[in-house]
Amino acid sequence: MLRIITERTEAEAELRRIRDRTSTDQIVHKEATVREVLQRIKAQGDRAVLHYTAEFDRQNLTPEELRVSGSEMDAAYQQVSKELLNAILLAKEQVEAFHRQRVPKSWVQFKDDEVVLGKRYRPVDKAGIYIPGGRAAYPSTVIMNAIPAKVAGVPRIVMVTPPGVDTTISPAVLVAAQEAGITEIYRVGGAQAIAALAYGTETIPKVDVITGPGNIYVTLAKKLVYGTVGIDSLAGPSEVLVIADKTANPVHVAADLLAQAEHDSMASAILVTTDSTLAHKVQAEVELQLVDHPRRTLTEKAIAHYGLIVLVESLALAAELSNEFAPEHLELEVEDPWSTLDLIRHAGAIFLGHSTPEAVGDYLAGPNHTLPTSGAARYASALGVETFLKHSSLIQYSPTALQKVASAIEVLANAEGLPSHADSVRMRVSRRDSGQDGNAKSSS
Repeated sequence: MLRIITERTEAEAELRRIRDRTSTDQIVHKEATVREVLQRIKAQGDRAVLHYTAEFDRQNLTPEELRVSGSEMDAAYQQVSKELLNAILLAKEQVEAFHRQRVPKSWVQFKDDEVVLGKRYRPVDKAGIYIPGGRAAYPSTVIMNAIPAKVAGVPRIVMVTPPGVDTTISPAVLVAAQEAGITEIYRVGGAQAIAALAYGTETIPKVDVITGPGNIYVTLAKKLVYGTVGIDSLAGPSEVLVIADKTANPVHVAADLLAQAEHDSMASAILVTTDSTLAHKVQAEVELQLVDHPRRTLTEKAIAHYGLIVLVESLALAAELSNEFAPEHLELEVEDPWSTLDLIRHAGAIFLGHSTPEAVGDYLAGPNHTLPTSGAARYASALGVETFLKHSSLIQYSPTALQKVASAIEVLANAEGLPSHADSVRMRVSRRDSGQDGNAKSSS
């Protein structure tokens, strides 16, 4: 049952516990296992990938079976309903439209004395996206990871996902991948998939950026290969925090909390409300909706360990507690959500009003559903086009412009004990003063 807390100090302590729930001694043991996987795949390539796929996923593959064949991808279209295909196409359209608005533009600025400054954006050469799988299928995650990479202009996108029963991949996932423009897919998951993307094997190419959520082993692997490749974030268990007042519908709030809790036994579902009646109605409604829930055992565990209702005196205090928690998903189920929004500083995605459940953002509103968790919303943002881009500064100085700043550069360089820095400017200026400007043209 969801607990109801009324004391602020107790609420703050519980929110900290839930936020930091992945920081345990068990992580140290798991990290040692992941380090071993990374080292072995770096040294042995495909052979190690196949070894760990057999050990962890209980699937025996040959090197030739690692890549999903064209015939399997074609056949996937015959195995999904028309309704599902249409939903995938709608989600793709919405997500692509949103992310096209986020593409930064290269720019050049021409200043006095022929000084040119600018910034140029270019996509990475290769991106790897990780899609959780095995017993579950997440076509929405394919769309959320692949579309921003495509919009960014990444020329080669590689997808990895764990094999399911009889080494198969979910048809919905394969269809979503193809609709998003991905044709290079490998049936490998876990830390071994991240290692293969980071280091490359005989079959799987080394990429520049890895994105996509996974279990704790995937997250630790991404953490350990960061620096060899770029990553999007270190995704922890999913979480939602709902701020609600007396205008909220308890049936809807309970459904939203359960929608988060059903993800994983470590998912968190938190309600912060100013209304005592709502708090108790939601508590009862959660129990009612759990009665015939298909994922009841897992969901009840999440609710029992990481679910919470906090009763507060004002929306300002609710926002303060939310900012301390910095939730992945924040729902503002209040009478005037836009006024409450002004109080929010930290959240991965914010859902405003009574008709905007988090599921809208999970599937097809457009903004990305790959979001910072475990308090990372204090400094991190959603996956986006920028994840697959890097930018270079552009700088050009004319001889006249260099002459004007030469003395300041020399002073700074000498102050830092870097004489050759000073010389690289002084020699150019001296040559110009003596009539030996390297850019001057000789008279005929």
